Amino acid sequence: MNSAELKAEIRRIEAEIAALKKRWPAHSVKPSMVEQLEELEEELARLRKMEGELAYPS
Repeated sequence: MNSAELKAEIRRIEAEIAALKKRWPAHSVKPSMVEQLEELEEELARLRKMEGELAYPS
């Protein structure tokens, strides 16, 4: 994955997280929503790590 594709994927995941949080109820959050948020946040962290490695290769 090149830098431009990586940035686009990061923006897509961030948009998905924002959309999910807009639907987030004040009470009684469904476990599936919590699981989806956790998965998106893990993927975002993984992509950001990749982005950092591309920017600063060892």
